[in-house]
Amino acid sequence: MDGIKNLIIDFGGVIINLTRNRCVEAFESFGVPNVRDCILNSKDLFMQIEIGTITSTEFRDGIRHLTRQHLTDEQIDAAWIAMLDDIPAYKLELLMELRKKYNTMLLSNTNEIHWQWAEKNSFAYQGHHAGDFFNKIYLSYELNMLKPNADIFEYVLKDAAIKPEETLFLDDSIPNCRTAESLGLHTYTPQAREDWSHLFK
Repeated sequence: MDGIKNLIIDFGGVIINLTRNRCVEAFESFGVPNVRDCILNSKDLFMQIEIGTITSTEFRDGIRHLTRQHLTDEQIDAAWIAMLDDIPAYKLELLMELRKKYNTMLLSNTNEIHWQWAEKNSFAYQGHHAGDFFNKIYLSYELNMLKPNADIFEYVLKDAAIKPEETLFLDDSIPNCRTAESLGLHTYTPQAREDWSHLFK
């Protein structure tokens, strides 16, 4: 951690635990075709909502079109949110401590439905809000950019006015980390449900 002043941290799989299969099974039960590949590899509607080229309403309408069922918004949202688990309390406490020492940012491939749920349910710890844990939050659906493309990293570096060599990027995706490394950032790839607080001891 010598020389590190900035942290860029991924959300899904690094901060919040994920159970993607639960989401896949929920959409499979609706009859969404090829949904496992679409969700696990961010394709089609599932990519479009994360890059912000379609709205949540258009996403839901797209799911209804694929299934030819009169699914409610609530049914679709519940299936989509099913991949999101908990954020362990120790990680939220760690984020608060890290923000005192580092310029701490969140960079996530996410969408409006997931993020609104997370703000309401995952970050509402001891009366806090998502913005209390980070100096800046960067979300793919707001930026219309996705990891692992270089443009989203370049945007964050410029917007935050930070140097890549002074920045550590934590992400559970190896391709995302490879792009970050190509731009000069230091990286760490946690395993699923890993306690990565050892990096800061």
